Amino acid sequence: MYLLLVEDDARIARVVERALVEAGHRVDVVHDGHEGCARAESGAYDLILLDVMLPGMDGVAVAQELRRGKVRTPILMLTARDAVADRVRGLDAGADDYLTKPFALEELLARVRALGRRSGEGVEGEQLRVGDLTVDLDRHEVRRGDREIQLTAREFELLVYFMRNAGRVLTKPQIVDHVWGYDAEATSNVVEIYVHYLRDKIDRGFSRPLLRTIRGVGYTLKE
Repeated sequence: MYLLLVEDDARIARVVERALVEAGHRVDVVHDGHEGCARAESGAYDLILLDVMLPGMDGVAVAQELRRGKVRTPILMLTARDAVADRVRGLDAGADDYLTKPFALEELLARVRALGRRSGEGVEGEQLRVGDLTVDLDRHEVRRGDREIQLTAREFELLVYFMRNAGRVLTKPQIVDHVWGYDAEATSNVVEIYVHYLRDKIDRGFSRPLLRTIRGVGYTLKE
């Protein structure tokens, strides 16, 4: 899964991020409430791990803001507070589950797995769409207009990452981390090659290109 970790304690963030990555997840880490809220509003993530005590904007306020904005991404709230009233406040704000610090990493990973299963229940044919380009995640199908597009597994992963972040400019290091993984030996040249492959398949023959190069920065997919 693609996870957002919002945690201001750098040590805890490093430990949790490492455990999540080792469990096969891809993780973005931010350290304050305002940036966490802005990232989460993109709808790009499968799950948000949200600390309560954050600078600028606390986790309860972040959860409330996301739910007001109709962001339905599951939220696992992390906090040192263990009073019943605090847990109720977090759940009422829109959190789906609550984990009190200090916690065992095994329990954290189990909660993440459970929320991942829960968020997928009853979802059939989940689709991503940008303009006339659609991706059916369950069927692993890609279409632009009425044309079916055949992609390799890596091209499909790359396209899904672009689709989940439509309108955002993604740098080559970000793409390497989220498509090839932290331990991969992929280089910026590999990213360029795969973006070329992908662009050739989704844009060639269409009057309006969707995948664009932002010179000196990275790439973006948008209408």
